[in-house]
Amino acid sequence: MKFILGKKLNMTQVFQDNGNVISATIVEAGPCQVTQVKTADKDGYVAVQLGFGQKRKLSKSLTGHLKSLPKFRYLKEVRAEDADSFKTGQEITVKMFQPGDAIKVTGVSKGKGFQGVVKRHGFHGSPASHGHKDQLRMPGSIGTTDPARVFKGKRMAGRMGGDQVTVANLEIIQIDPEQNYLYIKGALPGARNSLILIQGPGELKEAEQSKKEKSEDEPVESSVNPIDKVESKPEEKSEEH
Repeated sequence: MKFILGKKLNMTQVFQDNGNVISATIVEAGPCQVTQVKTADKDGYVAVQLGFGQKRKLSKSLTGHLKSLPKFRYLKEVRAEDADSFKTGQEITVKMFQPGDAIKVTGVSKGKGFQGVVKRHGFHGSPASHGHKDQLRMPGSIGTTDPARVFKGKRMAGRMGGDQVTVANLEIIQIDPEQNYLYIKGALPGARNSLILIQGPGELKEAEQSKKEKSEDEPVESSVNPIDKVESKPEEKSEEH
């Protein structure tokens, strides 16, 4: 499973080679670092904690928790079955994703304050005539006579927005590894500069590539005996006096 934290920037248009135009959201994703790996034996569940963003000052508890790691502004846990493959301090960047990957994005929706039932729940409202003066956007009756109370969960006016929203089946259109940008097709939940979590199926290809590069950089041991490499010096002939 691939995942990364990011910051929603703004929307733009991406022009494709066939002439089509796609609306996309620009996300500054990472670089993130693994701050903690939680296991079932020690913590009771398996998860990976990521750190993203920078902060000037931290509380004493967070300072002791991060220790030698940078001062991260955001810390978020992600449930991952392959948490054993992660290590504290491991860096996660946008290079693990590829254009065309299917992902899901989780964020906090925009807060809209106190709203009525028409905007909050999509009520049609009352008729505009036949004795319905000033009641076009009112909810109407909220309960029956027999219980003499309002049932829990009744759709009424109240505070709207500010909820955690997950949008699935999104697609990555373009990647800019130099600026750590991901261009995601469509709109994403949340306001500008808000924190979002991007998840997708697959493995961390970046980690696998680094392992391969390290193995290539290591010198290959030859099967020749080191004793045979030593050039034998010619025997010096002793001069007879």
